Amino acid sequence: MGIAANIDTKLAEMGLALPEAPKPAANYEPFVIHDGLLHVSGQISAGPDGLITGRLGDNMTTEEGAKAARACALSLLAQARAACDGDLDRVVRLVKLTGFVACTPDFTEQPKVINGASDLMAELLGEAGRHARAAVGVAALPLGVAVEVEAVFALA
Repeated sequence: MGIAANIDTKLAEMGLALPEAPKPAANYEPFVIHDGLLHVSGQISAGPDGLITGRLGDNMTTEEGAKAARACALSLLAQARAACDGDLDRVVRLVKLTGFVACTPDFTEQPKVINGASDLMAELLGEAGRHARAAVGVAALPLGVAVEVEAVFALA
């Protein structure tokens, strides 16, 4: 079974689905393919009910932040699907995630928040989902969202 079928099966088992690939909100490309690498622009936390806003350490728990990061991961995969003309089997592996967490200065659980994205990628992609990563705390993110995550995928 290829990566795409595996992702679809696991998402269905989890009661999840990939959203439509979000359109850029400013002057940038949602993804760029160069030298066999797919660079996906940062995807902000959004779900079926709209933006997932908040600030960790203030009005949002670590668990809520992890769910927001998971939503970002779904959008990253949706962008990857769009970049690959619908064929996620072209994805060989996830190379790197960079996660940004809107938080108070004393909040230190950014890695636990970004685990929401990392864990989902590992679950959906298996070994191909193991990746390098950064988890960074920031004062604010676009539109007041709680989390933003960008990714680099290797393509066949």
